[in-house]
Amino acid sequence: MKIQANAFAIPSLLMAFFFLTSCSGNKHEEETKKDNPVPVVVAVAGKQTSDNIYASGQIESKETAAISTRVMGFITSIKVNPGDQVQKRQLLVTISDGDIQAKKAQAQAMVSEAEAALKDAEKDYKRFEELYKQQSASTKEFENAELHYNSIKAKTEAARQMQNEAEAMLAYTNLTAPISGVIIQKNMDAGSMANPGMPILVIEQTGGYQISASVSEADIASIKEGADAEVVIKSSGRIIKGKVSEISPSSQFSGGQYIIKVSIPDAEKNGLYSGMYVNVSITSSGLPTASGSFVLVPASAIIYKDQLIGIYIVSESQTALLRWIKAGKIFGDKVEILSGLRPDEKFILASEGKLYNGVPVIEQ
Repeated sequence: MKIQANAFAIPSLLMAFFFLTSCSGNKHEEETKKDNPVPVVVAVAGKQTSDNIYASGQIESKETAAISTRVMGFITSIKVNPGDQVQKRQLLVTISDGDIQAKKAQAQAMVSEAEAALKDAEKDYKRFEELYKQQSASTKEFENAELHYNSIKAKTEAARQMQNEAEAMLAYTNLTAPISGVIIQKNMDAGSMANPGMPILVIEQTGGYQISASVSEADIASIKEGADAEVVIKSSGRIIKGKVSEISPSSQFSGGQYIIKVSIPDAEKNGLYSGMYVNVSITSSGLPTASGSFVLVPASAIIYKDQLIGIYIVSESQTALLRWIKAGKIFGDKVEILSGLRPDEKFILASEGKLYNGVPVIEQ
C-alpha cells in the first residue's frame, strides 16, 4: 500500500514542479518585456503662426453644360457614352418628333391658306382705295376693305408664328453639344421618356479646370482677387501655384461658407481630374484672420479608433499614453489639433514596436 501511495505522489510532485517552473518562466518573460522599452521618435507640438488662410475644395471644370429638352417624347437614340469627346454642334440625342411634325404640317397649311386669303384681301383693299380716291366708293366701303385686309394680314402672321414655334420645338428633338468637351454623365437611355428640363447628358469642358473652395465668414474679408494661392492635391500631394480669380459676395445658398475660385495655369492641368479634393493656402491681404495661430502635427501620428481620434504622448514616467484629441482641418500631410494637445507637449511621431497604454518607451 505504501508503494502505491508513493507512485501516486511522484507524478503530483512533478506536475507541481513544472507548474512552478512555468509560472516562474512567465514572470521572467513579463519582467523582460518591462525591461525592454519600445524605441520611439518624439516630436514637440508647437503653435504655428501664419498669415495664410486655409480652405478645402475640389477641382471643377470652368464650364459644364447639362443637355436637356423642352419637349416630352421618347428618346430614339443617344449617340455618345460617358468618356466620349464631343465637338461643339455635334448631334448627341434624338427624340421622337411625330406629333411636332404634324403640328408643323398644320401650321404650314394654315400659312398657305392665310397667304392666299391675304393676296385676295390686298387686291380688294387696293381696288377700294383707288375707287375711294376717285370718289366712286364710300368711306364705309373703303374702311371695311381696309379692316378685312388688316384682319387677314394678322391671321397670316399668326399662322407664320405657329409654324416658327413648331420648327423651334423640332430643334429640341435633335440635341447638339453647346460646347466642346467630354461626356461625364449619361442619365437616360434610348427608349426612355424625356421630360422638359430633365438632364439627359452632362458635358464638361476639357482642360478648363479651376479650384472651388469654401471660406469662412471670418476669413473672407482678408481674401482679394488676384491673391496668390497654393493648392495641394490630397491624393498625390502635388503642389500647384494659382491665383484667386473669383470671390462670391454671398453665403446665402452655400451653408454660411463663401465660395472662391482659384485659377490654375494651363501648364499644370495635366493629370488633373474634375472632383479631386484639394487643400488651398491663400495669402492674406493683411487683415486679421481666423486662421492666425494653430497647432499642427503630422497625420501619420494620428490614431483612429472607431469614431475617436487620438495621439500617443510620453507620460512623466516615460510610458506611452493615448490621449484623445479633437482634430480640425487637414493641411497637406498635417492635421490641425483643436484640443487635447498643448503647445510644447511631447507626442510620439513613430515607433519601432507596438504601442499601448503604459508600455515603456525610450526616445531615440
